[in-house]
Amino acid sequence: MKPADLDAGRAEFFRENGYLVIEDEVDAASLAALRADFDRWVEDSRDHDAPWGETINGKPRFDVERGHSATTPALRRVNAPVEVSDACYRVMAEGRIPEFLTRVLGPDIRFHHSKINSKLPGSATVVKWHQDFSFTPHSNDDVVTVLIFIDDVTAENGPLKVLPGSHRGEIHSLWHDGVFTGSVADSVAADCEARAVTCTGPAGSACLMHTRLLHGSSANRSRAPRTLFICVYAADDAVALSPNPMPSRYEGLLVAGNHRGAVRSTPFAMPLPQLPDTASFFDQQSRHR
Repeated sequence: MKPADLDAGRAEFFRENGYLVIEDEVDAASLAALRADFDRWVEDSRDHDAPWGETINGKPRFDVERGHSATTPALRRVNAPVEVSDACYRVMAEGRIPEFLTRVLGPDIRFHHSKINSKLPGSATVVKWHQDFSFTPHSNDDVVTVLIFIDDVTAENGPLKVLPGSHRGEIHSLWHDGVFTGSVADSVAADCEARAVTCTGPAGSACLMHTRLLHGSSANRSRAPRTLFICVYAADDAVALSPNPMPSRYEGLLVAGNHRGAVRSTPFAMPLPQLPDTASFFDQQSRHR
Protein backbone atom coordinates (compact mmCIF):
# COMPACT_ATOMS: atom_id res chain seq x y z
CA MET A 1 0.00 0.00 0.00
CA LYS A 2 1.32 3.45 -0.91
CA PRO A 3 1.93 5.92 1.96
CA ALA A 4 -0.85 8.21 0.71
CA ASP A 5 -3.31 5.29 0.63
CA LEU A 6 -2.18 4.19 4.09
CA ASP A 7 -2.77 7.67 5.49
CA ALA A 8 -6.18 7.84 3.81
CA GLY A 9 -7.15 4.54 5.40
CA ARG A 10 -5.95 5.72 8.80
CA ALA A 11 -7.89 8.96 8.48
CA GLU A 12 -11.06 7.04 7.61
CA PHE A 13 -10.56 4.74 10.63
CA PHE A 14 -10.18 7.81 12.84
CA ARG A 15 -13.32 9.45 11.49
CA GLU A 16 -15.32 6.26 12.03
CA ASN A 17 -13.98 5.24 15.45
CA GLY A 18 -12.78 8.50 17.00
CA TYR A 19 -9.28 7.20 17.76
CA LEU A 20 -6.20 5.89 15.96
CA VAL A 21 -2.87 4.44 17.11
CA ILE A 22 0.10 4.95 14.76
CA GLU A 23 3.39 3.24 15.57
CA ASP A 24 6.79 4.88 14.92
CA GLU A 25 5.24 8.33 14.65
CA VAL A 26 8.10 9.90 16.66
CA ASP A 27 11.68 9.29 15.50
CA ALA A 28 14.23 7.68 17.81
CA ALA A 29 16.22 10.87 18.47
CA SER A 30 13.13 12.87 19.42
CA LEU A 31 11.87 10.05 21.61
CA ALA A 32 15.21 9.86 23.45
CA ALA A 33 15.13 13.62 24.02
CA LEU A 34 11.57 13.49 25.39
CA ARG A 35 12.52 10.67 27.73
CA ALA A 36 15.68 12.44 28.90
CA ASP A 37 13.74 15.59 29.81
CA PHE A 38 11.13 13.66 31.75
CA ASP A 39 13.76 11.59 33.57
CA ARG A 40 15.44 14.83 34.62
CA TRP A 41 12.15 16.19 35.98
CA VAL A 42 11.59 12.99 37.95
CA GLU A 43 15.02 13.44 39.54
CA ASP A 44 14.17 17.08 40.31
CA SER A 45 10.93 15.95 41.97
CA ARG A 46 12.92 14.17 44.68
CA ASP A 47 13.70 17.62 46.12
CA HIS A 48 10.01 18.54 46.48
CA ASP A 49 7.22 17.27 48.68
CA ALA A 50 4.41 19.13 46.89
CA PRO A 51 3.64 20.53 43.42
CA TRP A 52 6.20 23.12 42.35
CA GLY A 53 7.19 25.48 39.56
CA GLU A 54 4.89 28.01 37.92
CA THR A 55 3.07 28.43 34.61
CA ILE A 56 1.73 31.63 33.08
CA ASN A 57 -1.61 31.26 34.87
CA GLY A 58 0.10 30.89 38.26
CA LYS A 59 -0.54 27.14 38.63
CA PRO A 60 2.31 24.74 39.44
CA ARG A 61 4.07 23.30 36.42
CA PHE A 62 4.90 20.00 38.11
CA ASP A 63 2.29 17.95 39.98
CA VAL A 64 2.88 14.92 42.21
CA GLU A 65 0.43 12.35 43.46
CA ARG A 66 -0.23 11.40 47.07
CA GLY A 67 2.60 9.29 48.49
CA HIS A 68 5.33 11.03 46.49
CA SER A 69 8.70 11.13 48.25
CA ALA A 70 12.40 11.41 47.50
CA THR A 71 12.75 7.62 47.59
CA THR A 72 9.56 6.85 45.64
CA PRO A 73 8.98 9.78 43.28
CA ALA A 74 5.45 10.05 41.85
CA LEU A 75 5.57 12.87 39.33
CA ARG A 76 2.26 12.59 37.49
CA ARG A 77 1.84 15.80 35.50
CA VAL A 78 3.95 18.43 33.76
CA ASN A 79 1.87 21.40 32.61
CA ALA A 80 2.76 23.14 29.34
CA PRO A 81 6.05 21.24 28.83
CA VAL A 82 6.47 22.91 25.41
CA GLU A 83 7.60 26.02 27.31
CA VAL A 84 10.47 24.26 29.10
CA SER A 85 11.50 21.49 26.69
CA ASP A 86 12.90 22.00 23.20
CA ALA A 87 12.13 18.35 22.46
CA CYS A 88 8.46 18.78 23.38
CA TYR A 89 8.19 21.92 21.28
CA ARG A 90 9.75 20.31 18.21
CA VAL A 91 7.52 17.23 18.36
CA MET A 92 4.45 19.43 18.86
CA ALA A 93 5.17 21.96 16.10
CA GLU A 94 7.59 20.39 13.63
CA GLY A 95 7.13 16.63 13.73
CA ARG A 96 5.05 14.28 11.60
CA ILE A 97 1.91 14.75 13.68
CA PRO A 98 0.74 18.17 12.39
CA GLU A 99 1.14 16.93 8.81
CA PHE A 100 -1.07 13.90 9.42
CA LEU A 101 -3.66 15.97 11.29
CA THR A 102 -4.38 17.94 8.12
CA ARG A 103 -6.14 14.79 6.90
CA VAL A 104 -8.66 14.88 9.74
CA LEU A 105 -8.82 18.56 10.76
CA GLY A 106 -8.33 20.27 7.41
CA PRO A 107 -5.44 22.37 6.13
CA ASP A 108 -5.37 25.05 8.86
CA ILE A 109 -4.42 23.82 12.33
CA ARG A 110 -3.35 25.56 15.51
CA PHE A 111 -1.98 24.36 18.82
CA HIS A 112 -4.15 24.61 21.92
CA HIS A 113 -2.28 23.13 24.92
CA SER A 114 0.10 20.41 26.08
CA LYS A 115 0.89 18.36 29.15
CA ILE A 116 2.70 15.23 30.24
CA ASN A 117 0.75 12.61 32.19
CA SER A 118 2.79 9.87 33.83
CA LYS A 119 2.05 6.77 35.84
CA LEU A 120 5.31 5.70 37.39
CA PRO A 121 5.59 2.13 38.76
CA GLY A 122 3.20 1.70 41.67
CA SER A 123 1.20 4.78 40.70
CA ALA A 124 -2.34 4.81 42.04
CA THR A 125 -3.57 7.43 39.56
CA VAL A 126 -6.79 6.44 37.83
CA VAL A 127 -8.35 8.62 35.13
CA LYS A 128 -12.13 8.33 35.30
CA TRP A 129 -14.20 8.25 32.14
CA HIS A 130 -14.75 11.63 30.49
CA GLN A 131 -14.65 13.54 27.21
CA ASP A 132 -12.02 16.21 26.62
CA PHE A 133 -14.56 18.47 24.90
CA SER A 134 -16.33 18.89 28.25
CA PHE A 135 -13.12 20.46 29.61
CA THR A 136 -12.19 22.47 26.51
CA PRO A 137 -15.33 23.32 24.49
CA HIS A 138 -14.89 25.02 21.12
CA SER A 139 -17.30 26.47 18.57
CA ASN A 140 -17.05 23.17 16.68
CA ASP A 141 -15.58 19.78 17.57
CA ASP A 142 -12.72 19.62 15.08
CA VAL A 143 -10.32 19.22 17.99
CA VAL A 144 -7.90 16.31 18.42
CA THR A 145 -5.86 15.14 21.40
CA VAL A 146 -2.60 13.41 20.47
CA LEU A 147 -1.00 11.13 23.06
CA ILE A 148 2.65 10.36 22.32
CA PHE A 149 3.97 7.23 24.02
CA ILE A 150 7.26 8.10 25.73
CA ASP A 151 7.27 4.58 27.20
CA ASP A 152 5.95 1.28 25.91
CA VAL A 153 2.25 1.20 26.79
CA THR A 154 1.01 -2.25 27.80
CA ALA A 155 -2.20 -3.73 29.15
CA GLU A 156 -0.67 -3.68 32.66
CA ASN A 157 0.76 -0.17 33.04
CA GLY A 158 -2.41 1.91 32.89
CA PRO A 159 -3.15 2.29 29.17
CA LEU A 160 -5.79 4.49 27.62
CA LYS A 161 -9.21 2.88 27.27
CA VAL A 162 -11.68 4.26 24.72
CA LEU A 163 -15.25 3.66 23.62
CA PRO A 164 -15.08 3.55 19.79
CA GLY A 165 -17.68 5.65 18.02
CA SER A 166 -18.69 7.58 21.13
CA HIS A 167 -17.42 10.82 19.56
CA ARG A 168 -20.59 10.82 17.44
CA GLY A 169 -22.87 10.54 20.45
CA GLU A 170 -23.94 12.57 23.45
CA ILE A 171 -21.78 15.18 25.14
CA HIS A 172 -21.93 14.01 28.75
CA SER A 173 -22.02 16.39 31.68
CA LEU A 174 -19.17 16.29 34.19
CA TRP A 175 -21.34 18.09 36.76
CA HIS A 176 -23.18 16.00 39.34
CA ASP A 177 -25.33 17.37 42.18
CA GLY A 178 -23.95 20.84 41.51
CA VAL A 179 -20.30 19.71 41.69
CA PHE A 180 -17.85 19.58 38.79
CA THR A 181 -16.39 16.09 39.19
CA GLY A 182 -14.45 15.88 35.94
CA SER A 183 -16.04 12.50 35.15
CA VAL A 184 -19.22 11.13 33.61
CA ALA A 185 -22.08 9.53 35.56
CA ASP A 186 -21.39 6.11 37.04
CA SER A 187 -23.93 4.43 34.75
CA VAL A 188 -22.18 5.86 31.68
CA ALA A 189 -18.76 4.81 33.01
CA ALA A 190 -19.99 1.25 33.61
CA ASP A 191 -21.21 0.99 30.02
CA CYS A 192 -17.86 2.34 28.79
CA GLU A 193 -15.94 -0.25 30.82
CA ALA A 194 -18.06 -3.05 29.39
CA ARG A 195 -17.35 -2.06 25.79
CA ALA A 196 -13.90 -0.46 26.07
CA VAL A 197 -10.98 -0.93 23.69
CA THR A 198 -7.46 -0.66 25.11
CA CYS A 199 -4.84 1.39 23.23
CA THR A 200 -1.35 -0.08 23.59
CA GLY A 201 1.84 0.20 21.58
CA PRO A 202 5.61 0.69 21.67
CA ALA A 203 7.32 3.90 22.69
CA GLY A 204 7.28 6.37 19.82
CA SER A 205 3.68 5.58 18.92
CA ALA A 206 1.00 8.25 18.82
CA CYS A 207 -2.66 7.81 19.69
CA LEU A 208 -5.02 10.35 18.12
CA MET A 209 -8.28 10.89 19.97
CA HIS A 210 -11.31 12.94 18.94
CA THR A 211 -12.20 15.54 21.56
CA ARG A 212 -15.65 13.97 22.12
CA LEU A 213 -14.43 10.39 22.50
CA LEU A 214 -15.22 8.81 25.87
CA HIS A 215 -12.04 7.57 27.50
CA GLY A 216 -10.32 6.78 30.80
CA SER A 217 -7.49 4.68 32.21
CA SER A 218 -6.73 2.46 35.20
CA ALA A 219 -3.82 2.42 37.65
CA ASN A 220 -0.35 1.20 36.71
CA ARG A 221 -0.17 -2.39 37.96
CA SER A 222 3.31 -3.05 36.59
CA ARG A 223 6.92 -2.19 37.34
CA ALA A 224 7.22 -0.25 34.10
CA PRO A 225 6.45 3.47 33.72
CA ARG A 226 3.71 4.79 31.42
CA THR A 227 4.41 8.35 30.38
CA LEU A 228 2.52 10.27 27.70
CA PHE A 229 3.32 13.61 26.08
CA ILE A 230 -0.10 15.02 25.17
CA CYS A 231 -0.81 17.79 22.66
CA VAL A 232 -4.20 19.21 21.75
CA TYR A 233 -4.80 20.75 18.32
CA ALA A 234 -7.82 22.46 16.77
CA ALA A 235 -8.95 23.51 13.33
CA ASP A 236 -8.19 27.20 12.93
CA ASP A 237 -11.91 28.03 12.76
CA ALA A 238 -12.70 26.16 15.99
CA VAL A 239 -12.72 28.96 18.57
CA ALA A 240 -12.34 28.17 22.27
CA LEU A 241 -15.44 28.88 24.39
CA SER A 242 -13.81 28.65 27.82
CA PRO A 243 -10.36 29.51 29.23
CA ASN A 244 -7.50 27.17 28.40
CA PRO A 245 -6.85 24.97 31.46
CA MET A 246 -3.14 24.81 30.57
CA PRO A 247 -2.24 28.02 28.75
CA SER A 248 1.22 28.67 27.37
CA ARG A 249 2.92 31.32 25.30
CA TYR A 250 2.45 29.02 22.28
CA GLU A 251 -1.34 28.87 22.54
CA GLY A 252 -2.78 29.53 19.08
CA LEU A 253 0.47 28.73 17.28
CA LEU A 254 -0.28 27.80 13.67
CA VAL A 255 1.30 24.39 12.96
CA ALA A 256 -0.21 23.92 9.47
CA GLY A 257 -1.83 26.15 6.87
CA ASN A 258 -2.94 29.72 7.48
CA HIS A 259 -5.03 31.81 9.83
CA ARG A 260 -8.27 32.58 7.99
CA GLY A 261 -9.81 34.96 10.53
CA ALA A 262 -13.03 32.95 10.56
CA VAL A 263 -15.14 31.01 13.05
CA ARG A 264 -17.30 27.98 12.31
CA SER A 265 -20.06 26.94 14.71
CA THR A 266 -21.92 23.65 14.93
CA PRO A 267 -25.04 23.02 17.05
CA PHE A 268 -24.53 21.50 20.50
CA ALA A 269 -25.39 22.29 24.10
CA MET A 270 -23.35 21.51 27.21
CA PRO A 271 -22.49 22.88 30.66
CA LEU A 272 -19.31 24.93 30.78
CA PRO A 273 -16.42 23.39 32.73
CA GLN A 274 -14.91 24.56 35.99
CA LEU A 275 -11.17 25.22 35.86
CA PRO A 276 -9.11 23.27 38.41
CA ASP A 277 -7.86 25.34 41.34
CA THR A 278 -4.80 23.09 41.70
CA ALA A 279 -2.14 21.81 39.31
CA SER A 280 -4.40 19.40 37.42
CA PHE A 281 -7.84 17.89 36.96
CA PHE A 282 -6.68 14.76 38.83
CA ASP A 283 -7.63 16.54 42.04
CA GLN A 284 -11.11 17.35 40.70
CA GLN A 285 -11.68 13.69 39.90
CA SER A 286 -10.29 12.38 43.19
CA ARG A 287 -12.24 14.75 45.48
CA HIS A 288 -15.66 13.63 44.42
CA ARG A 289 -17.71 10.46 44.00
